[in-house]
Amino acid sequence: MSTPSTKAAALRPEDYLNIDGRLSDEEIAIRDVVRSFVRDRVEPNVAEWFEEGRSPVDLMKELGAIGVLGMHLEGYGCAGTSATAYGLACMELEAGDSGIRSLVSVQGSLAMFAIHRWGSEEQRERWLPPMAAGEAIGCFGLTEPDAGSDPGAMRTRARRDGTDWILNGQKMWITNGSVADAAVVWAQTDDGIRGFIVPKGTPGFSAQDIKKKLSLRASVTSELLLTDVRLPADAMLPEAKGLRGPLSCLDEARYGIVWGAVGAARTCFLSALSYAGDRQVFGKPVASYQIQQQKLAMMSLAVNRSYLLALHLGRMKDDGTLRPEHVSMGKLGNVNDALDVARSARQVLGANGISLEYPVIRHMANLESVVTYEGTADVHALVVGGALTGISAFR
Repeated sequence: MSTPSTKAAALRPEDYLNIDGRLSDEEIAIRDVVRSFVRDRVEPNVAEWFEEGRSPVDLMKELGAIGVLGMHLEGYGCAGTSATAYGLACMELEAGDSGIRSLVSVQGSLAMFAIHRWGSEEQRERWLPPMAAGEAIGCFGLTEPDAGSDPGAMRTRARRDGTDWILNGQKMWITNGSVADAAVVWAQTDDGIRGFIVPKGTPGFSAQDIKKKLSLRASVTSELLLTDVRLPADAMLPEAKGLRGPLSCLDEARYGIVWGAVGAARTCFLSALSYAGDRQVFGKPVASYQIQQQKLAMMSLAVNRSYLLALHLGRMKDDGTLRPEHVSMGKLGNVNDALDVARSARQVLGANGISLEYPVIRHMANLESVVTYEGTADVHALVVGGALTGISAFR
């Protein structure tokens, strides 16, 4: 007959399955640094940033100081952490706000990763150290008004003019676009799709913010316009040719989203749990009613299940066994779970669920963007479906 283990962990609402017990001391230390930063610098201000539609880009140097910008890259001022540690940082950042995690992941997983993986040594030395320190901001120009899920259909074009390149085109929904010191822009050429570093202030290059957003309001989202932008030959990323280049960057960003969604879901769940314990209805706490306990139980299940999936994918990435199809399953499952948690939490909070005095409606609105960018839920479902059946639903 088995007896209860004396080593059984106490049940904690914030980590019901004691998943934290699977983390190393170093991973916990990194997570706690980011968690403290979010508690001290993001949470007191983010509702105001969201309401005003203002991105706190002034935090970039502070984010650089705690080592989260390009933290999973090696050298050039980057921290060189594990993929799991980077994921934990994304989880804590998005527990504050999806826009803050976007600010960091576009910098590190898109702009910096593109230069680190596909750039020349001169490009790495020029851009990566200031980006890692938060002294320079990057953006990633891939999506276009008529080419989102199908980046191969992009119309932005680069043509040769002597040794120079001339770029013409338009990019849309570009995070950090108008505040970036450099844009990594992808364009069609006679030699396939190539990437280019376009510095801010280059003649013919401009960015304008997209207004009237009701999601990711604490994040700058811009349109990039390129009209006869002349670049020297060394502005091209020499190692990237074809869609493999930009798609490899998207895989990095999607991996961060797998983790980030857990943070958003956790915040919504804990807010609902706290509110249900305090709010009195018919003389007793909302949490005492069976229908509310069911909501809380299902939210806890979703948060813990998502955390376990993210951690498993993190260990696979660190082992070198992670495939893009695995990341698609992670983004599909974790973002959809986070949306379900946010919607349930909003119901638990009742009328207060729509107030920025609580974090739930802000996360719920943000997740409507997260479920779409870096590959829509439908596209990731088709990626998984193609992996399962061996039949591509695309071309």
